[in-house]
Amino acid sequence: MTERKEKIANLLKELAAQFLERESNNTSLITVTSCTVSPDLKRATIFITVLPDEKESDALNFAKRKRGELRTYIKKNMQIKNIPFVDIQIDRGEKNRQKIDELLREK
Repeated sequence: MTERKEKIANLLKELAAQFLERESNNTSLITVTSCTVSPDLKRATIFITVLPDEKESDALNFAKRKRGELRTYIKKNMQIKNIPFVDIQIDRGEKNRQKIDELLREK
């Protein structure tokens, strides 16, 4: 990733975390784990984890419903010409890492 893309991805990650913390109803813990940006900077994917696991689909639906408001929040707090279209997904890599850690602890 280029330095500019990395800076934009990190800033998007921070802004998304702030927005979701402010907007969530606190029935679950939503954590922004990472963000990727397309080479043309027109698309961004924000990866989240949710605790407890049972609330995962509700939290993902909530976050996806709030994408328009998130984009407005990013526009207000980020000095960039074109605001990327934001998609939100569950971070499966982080979930797998936690499962491996759990299995290793059992040994």
